[in-house]
Amino acid sequence: MHAAADRLRAAGHEVHVPDLYDGRTAGTVEEGMDLGDEIGGDELLKRAIAAAAPLSDRGVVYAGFSLGGSLAQNLALADEKARGLLLLHGTSDLAEDAAADGLPVQLHVADPDPFEPHDWLNAWYLRMRRAGAEVEVFRYPGAGHLYTDPDLPDHDPEAAEKTWSVALSFLAEL
Repeated sequence: MHAAADRLRAAGHEVHVPDLYDGRTAGTVEEGMDLGDEIGGDELLKRAIAAAAPLSDRGVVYAGFSLGGSLAQNLALADEKARGLLLLHGTSDLAEDAAADGLPVQLHVADPDPFEPHDWLNAWYLRMRRAGAEVEVFRYPGAGHLYTDPDLPDHDPEAAEKTWSVALSFLAEL
């Protein structure tokens, strides 16, 4: 996902990419899931909170890919100063009392996506709206789960280019 950070930096955005996995990487989605399971969701969230804490006073936009989207969503919903939330390939469940008053949220996801099925996404959208978020969802038919990553087999250049065009416009408006 370093290509994504480079693209955002080239568009003039300040980007922080915390290493929540202590330098360990995965070559497939399944390996990434195993690595996340090994570290544990609570530990990953603690690491994400520690990485974001020094930045939150600046009113940041949280962004994440796949599992990182889940973490970014949790951080943004807990940060009253968050300016926005950009999710690619992943979401997270919401607490019943979640509040996201006016938070701009944009989600980009494959259609279909085995990790983000239609029923889940529809329920997620409704819960985010009920929490007060301003949500946009973009689905990319036929794309693989991590279609924006040029180094993975899921890469879909057309869907990735459209995603980045829409996402960069979203960021420019915040």
